[in-house]
Amino acid sequence: MQFGLIIIGDEILSGKRSDKHLERAIAILNTRGLQVSYANYVGDDPQRITASLKTAFSSGDVVFSFGGIGATPDDHTRQCAANALDVALTLHPDAKALILERMQDIAKEQDHPYEPNRPDNIHRLNMGKFPVGANIIPNPYNKIAGFSCQALSGGAVHFLPGFPVMAWPMLEWVLDTHYSEFFRKNRWLEKSVIVMGAMEASLTPLMESIEREFDAKVFSLPSVDHAVYGRHIELGVKGSPEMVERAFGALKHGLQNFVVELGPELVRS
Repeated sequence: MQFGLIIIGDEILSGKRSDKHLERAIAILNTRGLQVSYANYVGDDPQRITASLKTAFSSGDVVFSFGGIGATPDDHTRQCAANALDVALTLHPDAKALILERMQDIAKEQDHPYEPNRPDNIHRLNMGKFPVGANIIPNPYNKIAGFSCQALSGGAVHFLPGFPVMAWPMLEWVLDTHYSEFFRKNRWLEKSVIVMGAMEASLTPLMESIEREFDAKVFSLPSVDHAVYGRHIELGVKGSPEMVERAFGALKHGLQNFVVELGPELVRS
């Protein structure tokens, strides 16, 4: 099972706001033994959003889309999702009920009369219009639901708000509700060692042999000006714990054939 992200909004690409979703999504998935396989950033352009969603729906992956599901003119994601699936938008009954509850809550908090037929309240119902066949994602912050759409490819796209305070608990709910069966199957471990005094080109044959022998994912992260280690390479293996333990042992054994200095070993899970 592959997990991807689509992060939508001109404010991210223009630099007005910094994206926080990628880092948080990585952490949320990692605590469940899962990994983010890719992340795409898209501005508020309906054609590009629709194209990105078509790719997501055809991928067979589980994709989380952040942003653009409000009801202002620059919120295109709901309509783009319907276009990508070639279905209509319709007011979801459960989402409608939750929006009406939210209207009542606000009226009570502000000591105002509850007026569901007021033009601005009628407009708020647009946030409950989802592609036909969608299911809601509960929003514990303000009850304005997100939504999920299953794909014929076997994957799904889950649509979350752009606000982190809402999106992150909704992301956790989707994972815990729909994908808990994958948590133990996809346990993940990363082990690496700091290597000083070597060039990447000289280590490449060793890396290739480890990948072939163990069907492993080997990585190297060079640094030229580290405050502690200076010029060095972080060399490691990542994947299932059982495979990583065997492959990393072989990697360290192979490094004995090089005139290098080894620093500390690093473990991430």
